[in-house]
Amino acid sequence: MPTTLLRRVTIVHEDEAGVGGAVADVRLDDGAISEIGDLAAADGEVVEELAGHLLLPAAVEPHAHLDKAFLAERIANPTGDLMGAITAMRSNRHLLGVEETAERAERAARLMAANGYRAVRSHADTTVDHGLRSIEALSEVKRRVADVIDVEIVALCGWPVTGAGGADQRALVTEAMAVGADVVGGVPHLEDEGSAREATEFLLQLATDVGADVDLHTDETLDASVLGLSILAELTSAGFSHSVTASHCVSLGTQDELTQRRIAERVAEAGIAVVALPHTNLFLQGRGWAPMPRGLTAVAALRAAGAVVAAGADNLQDPFNPLGRACPFETAGLMTMAAHLLPHEAWATVSTASAAATGREAVTVEVGSAAHLVAVRADTVREAIAFGPADRVVWRAGERVHP
Repeated sequence: MPTTLLRRVTIVHEDEAGVGGAVADVRLDDGAISEIGDLAAADGEVVEELAGHLLLPAAVEPHAHLDKAFLAERIANPTGDLMGAITAMRSNRHLLGVEETAERAERAARLMAANGYRAVRSHADTTVDHGLRSIEALSEVKRRVADVIDVEIVALCGWPVTGAGGADQRALVTEAMAVGADVVGGVPHLEDEGSAREATEFLLQLATDVGADVDLHTDETLDASVLGLSILAELTSAGFSHSVTASHCVSLGTQDELTQRRIAERVAEAGIAVVALPHTNLFLQGRGWAPMPRGLTAVAALRAAGAVVAAGADNLQDPFNPLGRACPFETAGLMTMAAHLLPHEAWATVSTASAAATGREAVTVEVGSAAHLVAVRADTVREAIAFGPADRVVWRAGERVHP
């Protein structure tokens, strides 16, 4: 494979806080960045003229639902809230076959790759009424798109998973881990009252048994009495040996400052990464409330405690979120506005922090780093987030995959 020279591209330096950068040439060789500077083109080298483009590490989508993507026109959510979306999906399972799901999911994954994502972690519904259809569909998609984007599959265990009534669900999620899922997932806060701890214990034990990481839908509610994140931090600290990610964590945002700080410190000490999901949580949470709360986790408290805080888009044009462009700049923009992050901080939530939350290697625009990169027509990170230009070039391990 010939080397590639990216000419006159803008590189942001950390000490400039994402405000500006230097123009340089970047050489990609054998899947990595080999040189940065004022470089002359070598014989036979592929040369990309990129004056006016900003070069950034490719993003990682830490939380998606590829199996539900693009269902907005087919499955309506007239109430616009979380339970309305869940009910709508349950009522329309008969519409969702394996191949049909795979086609929609592949479309979404390829759109993500073209927009600058190098990897996506997707939760796949694993419920008694749906069986393993989503696991089968995403396993096929993972194979189909492997040349442009990595797909990691989370078995999203349904509920109840506890007690005698949860026996079939426990068996199903265990089977899912044997036939294609990579990560154990679930929704402990939707268990019957008092069963969240038991459900969390089961999911952590299953992950231990199969040697997998855990990514749980945690406290996706504005109910301040729901404290599943605290339970997860306690159980993780007790000796769980794999990576743990808590997605949503909305109720933490409703707590008083002292409680937020106390739980955030526990989360950081336990090494749990938190994924904020502004698109879907802002759409679903707080309907009918007056005053209307901000449906988002306590980003500031978690960051202050030293926890990894990533950001994802969650749902893509389905009953849980009718909008979305599968674009990391869109997510970063929402984190800027809704979570009060500065633009360079918001970009980190969809790139470096999202890579950490999903256990992926860090990528930087430095010599020696893997060449998973996106170039966008902009001068600064702020400008890239503000405009989200369609003019992008994406490389995967040094090979151009878009356009």
